[in-house]
Amino acid sequence: MTFLRVAAAALFSATLGTAVQAQDITLTSHDRKVEVTGTLLGFDGEFYRVDTQFGELTVDGSGVTCDGPACPNLTDFVGELRFSGSSVMAEKVLPALLMSFAEQEGLSATPRRSDPDTLTYELHQTGRDAPLGRFFFDISNTGQGFADLITDQTDIVMALREIRPAEQEAAERAGLGDLTSARRSRVIALDALVPIVAPDNPVPYISPADLAQVLSGAIDNWFALGGPDAPIALHLPAAGSGLAQGVEDQLLSPASVVLSDSVTRHDRSSDLVHAVAKDTFAIGIASQAEADVARALPLTGGCGHVLLATRQTIKTEDYPLTSPMFLYLPKRRLPRIARQFLAYTQSADAQMAIRNAGFVDQEPEMMRIGLQGDRLANAVASGGPEVGLEELQRMVDTLRPMSRLSLSVRFEAGSSRPDAQSRSNIQYLAQQLETGTLGARKLVFVGFSDGDGAAISNKRIAMLRAKTVRNAVLAAVETAIPDSIELQVDAFGEAMPMACDDTDWGRKINRRVEIWVQ
Repeated sequence: MTFLRVAAAALFSATLGTAVQAQDITLTSHDRKVEVTGTLLGFDGEFYRVDTQFGELTVDGSGVTCDGPACPNLTDFVGELRFSGSSVMAEKVLPALLMSFAEQEGLSATPRRSDPDTLTYELHQTGRDAPLGRFFFDISNTGQGFADLITDQTDIVMALREIRPAEQEAAERAGLGDLTSARRSRVIALDALVPIVAPDNPVPYISPADLAQVLSGAIDNWFALGGPDAPIALHLPAAGSGLAQGVEDQLLSPASVVLSDSVTRHDRSSDLVHAVAKDTFAIGIASQAEADVARALPLTGGCGHVLLATRQTIKTEDYPLTSPMFLYLPKRRLPRIARQFLAYTQSADAQMAIRNAGFVDQEPEMMRIGLQGDRLANAVASGGPEVGLEELQRMVDTLRPMSRLSLSVRFEAGSSRPDAQSRSNIQYLAQQLETGTLGARKLVFVGFSDGDGAAISNKRIAMLRAKTVRNAVLAAVETAIPDSIELQVDAFGEAMPMACDDTDWGRKINRRVEIWVQ
């Protein structure tokens, strides 16, 4: 009975032949010795999922015949996949990836709007009337996406943040398993939260601490930020959206403040950006990819470091308010066309499609030390007093022959666990090493720290972090790394700060492991 692939094979016995007439289908083996009767939960073109009296079973369709009103049409089977969640992912990122995938596969992708909140794409093969696949993108927000997954209203969640503990608990109660495991989610693109103002707003930059106070209403006049004496008009995405929840997680909670009541909400990010761009005295939080008609305010700290959201600073997480775009995947098997598309989202061609759509891809970039003048200036201007010239010279001599890879690793607050973007970077780097596509002879994992505490202790901690990341990459390698690639670790502690150590966010940015290649 090799045709049966079931989650609970021990439950099969002669009682499987007992039919329950009210149920939808009966699957019968070709030799007619075994029958599976139950309610059809799904068919992916190859496998049936059936809810039986023994639980949910997965049965290989090549070994059975199907009888009953719910049996699918095997001749013109259409693989379907439904996404729900973030509006920017539903309207821009996923359609761009799907169109690029269709072009690569020699298919046509026909979009249509089935209703105001759903985009539908049909993939057609030349000469075939019935579509090969049908993709639905339900436009809502991250919170609604998880709610839809938990109630079995969608297959995949489009999320601008990680799943929250309450959502994970609800998913487990619904029998969906652990959505926090590595195989249940993936980062497909990168973005960032940026404070935006009108192009004619005179304020040049803002600190995260002041931004949190603006969001809470404690600062309600531009004069407090060095601008004109005028009230601040505050704009944010709709409550429940990934961007709004990112504001809560990355700005409000760390500052221990709550959002002001005097805030204007917008269902669409594009509406928010245009509203701010038209009002000299407005400020909002938007996606970096959509802040085109407004002006993004750089972030700054008390020591004068200025950080602007660019493709490189988002990839490296040097910009503190990064916002990875996630897909949360079901535990069940998906149709073949869906699996092919999901595999494509991790390819180099997909990364180019993401960049062409205006978002930040994950393709590694190389940055020579000579192009990082601001970082070296920071090392000299605000490096810890215990970091001497000799150590700075050792750092420059070590890094000068190499290039910095854009796949950095940073850590969750108060934890040694890499954050979500960094965990994705570790997996991606492992894949690159396996395939040899980096074209590198040597990789050095270089640890850096904040400036709190003694320099010698910080350097020791930075070295431990570098070794931890190297070991995590090695653990993620499924085959083997070519013998021609040498892996090393080094650390320079607090020698090259990215931001000021006078804030929690600045210290978090400074605690990192960079990947340098030669």
